[in-house]
Amino acid sequence: MQVKIKNAEEIAFMRESGALLAKVFTMLDGIVKEGISTLEINDKVEHYIRDELNARPASLGQYGYQFVLNSSINEVVCHGVPNANKILKGSDIVNLDITLEKNGFIADSSKMYVMSNASLMAKRLVKTTYEAMWAGIKTVKPGATLGDIGFAIQRLAESKGYSIVKEYCGHGIGREMHEEPNVLHYGKPSTGLVLKEGMTFTIEPMINQGKAKTKTRKDSWTVVTADKKLSAQWEHTILVTKTGYEVLTLRAEEQ
Repeated sequence: MQVKIKNAEEIAFMRESGALLAKVFTMLDGIVKEGISTLEINDKVEHYIRDELNARPASLGQYGYQFVLNSSINEVVCHGVPNANKILKGSDIVNLDITLEKNGFIADSSKMYVMSNASLMAKRLVKTTYEAMWAGIKTVKPGATLGDIGFAIQRLAESKGYSIVKEYCGHGIGREMHEEPNVLHYGKPSTGLVLKEGMTFTIEPMINQGKAKTKTRKDSWTVVTADKKLSAQWEHTILVTKTGYEVLTLRAEEQ
């Protein structure tokens, strides 16, 4: 496993990409609401990244993908495809997963948006998934392991009665969107790769209201829960520092 350790200059570039991506979500906070289509959200994000931030939407064209984000509503676990006919309803929860490249370095983050009439069960799932992501993030420091991250996420989610999606995981990130290592959201303490200062990777748990099993729709992109129950996801790009971690994509409301 060839994990790329970032030097000070590369970390500075990744900080900039992460800060710009956080601004994209600040912009979205003002427009994501009932009545907007996921394609309209996609187009606004593309315009903002290109024209306002002078950066590149890194997902566009990646693996042949034709959009700048994934929009995953309700039972969609990940990789939901923007569509002009997919209009957000008052009861929906939606994950917007966005990547941005600036100066050759990529940041990756996602956020859940909860519409005004979403159920209490939906809100609880979204809140727990966010807490699980942070439980994983807070284990990050030199000498900790990937198993420690996965264990912290799994323990919290399962203690609330939820299940962890195992087919999809976090990943190293830098000049490439997907670098080593894979960051699983389940695991055993003190197992797996030992973390070192200068590593950068995403933590992005997908947590299901029901069973963990998923299936992929005929479009070959959209992954949904097999039992059609809700799924939620949050994601940040993380740097391992000398003493712990830095969240490179930290948003204004989290600071």
